[in-house]
Amino acid sequence: MLSPARMKYRKQFKGKIHGVASRGFTLSYGSYGLKALEPARVTAAQIEAARRTITRCMKRVGKVWIRIYPDVPVSKKPAEVRMGSGKGGVECWVCRVRPGTIMFEMDGVDESLAREALSLAAAKLPISTKIIVREA
Repeated sequence: MLSPARMKYRKQFKGKIHGVASRGFTLSYGSYGLKALEPARVTAAQIEAARRTITRCMKRVGKVWIRIYPDVPVSKKPAEVRMGSGKGGVECWVCRVRPGTIMFEMDGVDESLAREALSLAAAKLPISTKIIVREA
């Protein structure tokens, strides 16, 4: 799964996801894309599950680009641990996704297969999404 090789600081504040995407909101590589419509934190496991779904549906024909990267650590305390004694350990890595962000792009397949693959991948993600197509 995706995670940073090294970080300057091990733990971060939770933060909020304000506004819409100011970059990464247009297709850059492929002809088809999956665009986020609401703000959320997408985990590395969810990104990997969506990627696997896309590649399996495409039968490894064409190319897939992942445009988001989980670089925010989420800490969690173990179950049944008393209050206090500091912040918990890093549980997983997430990506803060703003509305309008292109999460996945693909190319090298026809539109019907691309729509099917991206709709199956959207089912693995915790947010509502939209399939976009590059105008020729």
